[in-house]
Amino acid sequence: MNTRFQVEELYKSKLTSPALAVSTLRSDSSIALGMAMSQPPSLLEALGARAEAGDIDALKVYYFHSEAFLRESLLRYSLMGRILPHCMFMGAPERELVKLGVEDENRKVVFYVPNSFSQSPRLFADHIPVDTMLVMVSPMDANGYFTFGTNNDYTTGVARAARRLIVEVNPNMPRVFGDSLLHVSEVDAIVESNHAIPELKPKAATADDKTISSLIAELVTDGACLQMGIGALPNAVSAALAGHSHLGIHTELLTPGLVDLIRRGVVDNSRKTLNRGKTVFTFAMGDREMYGYLDNNPSIESYPVSYVNDPHTISRNDNVVSVNSTIEMDLTGACNSEHVKGHQYSATGGQLDFVRGAYASRGGKSIIAFHSTAGGGKVSKIVARLSGPVTTPRTETHLVVTEYGVANLKGLSSTERANAIIRLAHPEFREALSAQARELHLL
Repeated sequence: MNTRFQVEELYKSKLTSPALAVSTLRSDSSIALGMAMSQPPSLLEALGARAEAGDIDALKVYYFHSEAFLRESLLRYSLMGRILPHCMFMGAPERELVKLGVEDENRKVVFYVPNSFSQSPRLFADHIPVDTMLVMVSPMDANGYFTFGTNNDYTTGVARAARRLIVEVNPNMPRVFGDSLLHVSEVDAIVESNHAIPELKPKAATADDKTISSLIAELVTDGACLQMGIGALPNAVSAALAGHSHLGIHTELLTPGLVDLIRRGVVDNSRKTLNRGKTVFTFAMGDREMYGYLDNNPSIESYPVSYVNDPHTISRNDNVVSVNSTIEMDLTGACNSEHVKGHQYSATGGQLDFVRGAYASRGGKSIIAFHSTAGGGKVSKIVARLSGPVTTPRTETHLVVTEYGVANLKGLSSTERANAIIRLAHPEFREALSAQARELHLL
């Protein structure tokens, strides 16, 4: 009996309907979901139907970063209580659920799990027992291997740590190289679907985005290894790097802006010391064209977040340039990148991992870039004291960029830091910030 016939028979023996696949999930148990683009729509719809029918209750659901499939199935307010979202990244759906819960006699409906993204595989392995993992994967090859496609992150580890693994096979999920393989023998149940993978639609770059990105581009040398965050500003930075050469990519998130640099030949990964010649990421969010570019592309590899976001791993490449943003920065350089108005707004994510890893890299630069104001210019994002937790400590902050310039905080006294940061604030807020700095004995 040939191997191909064996794996095809094994595949068929595990193939089932979404309703049957989730019928074994029990009330008062814990499940985990793939992150973002790998959340399986057919399985989630079937599980949502069970919850709506009152057939399951108090189901703890662990996940990062919800996208449309999860929003429309399990994250409906009418299902709260039966579904207990234990999210590790707060997004718009969770914030809306929190708002509805507050309006509903201050009901608690969302349970945020503080975490460091790089440690998330260990959190599941050591601290969060998972009964069942649900995830979307790319189709099986002739040797019986699926891939995790857009999402390696914590997914690969949890898929193998869970008591039961159910996969949704989708031909639209790209087949990705690296440490992304999953054999059919490791899977307990299989369903099939043909949903389009969710697409990330970035906002158009503003004039300030373009100013900031130009300043950052001047800090990037040819041959540097890049990490970018998400949003209009990182995409504008990628566009501003079009004139560079021999860049590399080792990034938590792979985006269309970075892929465009690969297409243009700006990124060739030739000067990387680790994973030379390869673009490395742990999860990807983009458009259909980008997903097509990832499919069966041997120059692009995904690895678990415990590898990609490990500061030691990051530092093994030379000249790493990490670009991240923040919600607010205080006059010492400390960053709150996750709290707004006293509430969890997003999450710690991998910011600190890359801040530390980039600076530890030989010739590396860690950049925190942000607009100086929010709320249409009414609110300064540079403040005397943070209004939320410290995501990046003042001792770790290196280069700071706003539309008003660049400041290198390393080696500066607290007074020099305060002056440098105030110069990056919007002019309308500088006088008040200087007065506050004097009250704090910084000036």
